[in-house]
Amino acid sequence: MLRFDVITLFPEMFAAVTECGISRRALERGLWRLECWNPRQWAENAYGSVDDRPFGGGPGMVMQARPLEAAIGAAKEARGGAGRVIYLSPQGQPLGHAKVAELAAGDGAILLCGRYEGIDERVIARCVDQEVSLGDFVLSGGEIAALALIDACVRQLPGALNDEASAAEDSFVEGLLDCPHYTRPEVYEGMPVPDVLLSGHHENIRRWRLKQSLLRTRERRPELFAKWLAQRAGSARGLSKEETQLLREIEADSNK
Repeated sequence: MLRFDVITLFPEMFAAVTECGISRRALERGLWRLECWNPRQWAENAYGSVDDRPFGGGPGMVMQARPLEAAIGAAKEARGGAGRVIYLSPQGQPLGHAKVAELAAGDGAILLCGRYEGIDERVIARCVDQEVSLGDFVLSGGEIAALALIDACVRQLPGALNDEASAAEDSFVEGLLDCPHYTRPEVYEGMPVPDVLLSGHHENIRRWRLKQSLLRTRERRPELFAKWLAQRAGSARGLSKEETQLLREIEADSNK
């Protein structure tokens, strides 16, 4: 079973995944499990504080090594003595679909959420297997990043979504952004739904959606589009005849 153990000063934040939406339903179905470990439980003072001033001076506080390592140890013991430790940090590797799929296919991880100016570097050296980032920006703590990682993994689990095709058709699964989506009414504020989506012609709809995914990725995420092209070129499959034709159509449309 997919299991996440979270080292956090704010376990109440994780009600967002245990009490809401897809992740709540998946939890109720027994598809995954969550345990939170508050390092204050292992604080070495009567006040329950787990931070101190940084050596060398500077602003802010740093989370102490011993309470964090004790919490990680407790989480590992609860997991049978093992568990990959991931530190949510802006210095980590960007989280992408491949990493999400890998984690979802395994037994999860121990997620370490820092606060303040960060955590004692010795915890990273001694305990952390990997650092993961949501992007090039700073959050107040690792909890929001951990929530995003958990949610992304849980929706990959068989039985988590009401429609199993939803996860397979998400953005990034094939390396491209998702196509546009529409629902009722057919005309909203003078803007109609594209005719092809009302045609009932499933093959034309599928082709239109693929073309829109290619177009959106090329326009909005050119670096992702370039990566997708390189992966296609380097694979035995290469570009399909349909993909080649659609790219030609997109190029011709852009030159009009």
